[in-house]
Amino acid sequence: MKRILLPIIAASLFAVSCKNSQSAKQEASKIEAVKSNITDEQLMNRVQKDALKYFWDYAEPNSMLGRERYHEDNIYPDNDKHVVTTGGSGFGLATILVGVERGFIPRKDAVKRLTTMMDFLAKADRYKGAWSHWINGETGKTVPFGKKDNGGDLVETAFLTSGILMVREYFKNGNAEEKALAKKCDELWKGIQWNWYTKGGEKVLYWHWSPEYQWEMNFPLQGYNECLVTYILAASSPTYSIDAETYYKGWTRNGTYLSDKEKYGLPMYVKHNGAEEYGGPLFWAHYSYIGLDPTNLSDKLIKNYFDLNKNQVLIDYKYCVENPKGWKGYGPNYWGLTASYSRNENGGVGYDAHFPQNDRGVITPTAALSSFPYSPKESMDFLRFMYTQKPEFIGSAGPYDATSINYNNWTTPRYLAIDQGTIAPMIENYRTGFLWKLFMNAPEIQQGLKKLSFKSEKYHIK
Repeated sequence: MKRILLPIIAASLFAVSCKNSQSAKQEASKIEAVKSNITDEQLMNRVQKDALKYFWDYAEPNSMLGRERYHEDNIYPDNDKHVVTTGGSGFGLATILVGVERGFIPRKDAVKRLTTMMDFLAKADRYKGAWSHWINGETGKTVPFGKKDNGGDLVETAFLTSGILMVREYFKNGNAEEKALAKKCDELWKGIQWNWYTKGGEKVLYWHWSPEYQWEMNFPLQGYNECLVTYILAASSPTYSIDAETYYKGWTRNGTYLSDKEKYGLPMYVKHNGAEEYGGPLFWAHYSYIGLDPTNLSDKLIKNYFDLNKNQVLIDYKYCVENPKGWKGYGPNYWGLTASYSRNENGGVGYDAHFPQNDRGVITPTAALSSFPYSPKESMDFLRFMYTQKPEFIGSAGPYDATSINYNNWTTPRYLAIDQGTIAPMIENYRTGFLWKLFMNAPEIQQGLKKLSFKSEKYHIK
């Protein structure tokens, strides 16, 4: 997986001393533990408000999109404070909608800011309609994610587009300004040439294309990982769609991605790429499902996507409770492995994709918090523990990106958009199904899901 391999290679780019991180953290975070009698509803409100700050208070000031990273210590080893992230900004759009719906931010202010974002995206570099992984928030120019990764990134574009469609659906029947915003969203969506990314008609989507390096990245999107929504959107496009054969031959590997394996008595259903025993990092159960509602959702091969995701989350939970490596702190209140900042062996800060087969004693709060729809009790236990007993793990935009009780309550005063951005949306989907309803009821999505033989009684897709 790109998110697993490339960031690990680049981990040294983020390295700073643990001592410096701890010192800055203590200065930046003056959070006191909340009282233990706080209600579950109040806790969910609190963490949703905190996560919203990442995209509302700390957005990149020109584009208003989500920064790739926000560091409370103001240490940016790569001088990338101005770099915005495409996928994380998509999660940010969903987060802002949650903020409006819950009354955390004024609707009028959100419309103004969202309009600025869409205007920026319309002028930013695009590659057959797709955006790059990273964009310079000041200029709109591509910032290469890697030497040859300097063009269109279809997966990041899909995560962004999911958010754009939800913004369109939310505001399309509003006042004049809101309808104008919805129109901008619609135009951006219709300009993405999904079928170009089949590399000349192959029955699979490819992650990258660059005018300079063409298809040299050569990364076909094959399941199972976090990329499902890319195929859903590509099939749903009213302008540049793919056919059902591309989904079943490409994404499902001609059906060979199915698995009959179990862990802790829980069926896996699919082969997780490179993580078939326990399943992959938990963001695989989050990114595609900000908008795509897995509840009783089926296709020709999978009977219930909710069960697939729920089992991945519960296997991760049970692994952390079992704690075969004996990490201090792991247990029912402190669990969750996913890609995030990490603690290097020398105590510095790096990046890693944590999952049971790559468990380094680092718990990433977004893993449990964004799993609320699948594990409400276990996620609530984690949320309550964090806010009532571990205030040192909470900063200005909610729980810090990575934590470790094992290493003397180590953390780093830093956040990543892709991690902070899934918290408020997935908690809201658990609470009300708000974002799921927006996305699943979009007319094109309904048609695209039917094209791929998906079924959902909840949304009358047969």
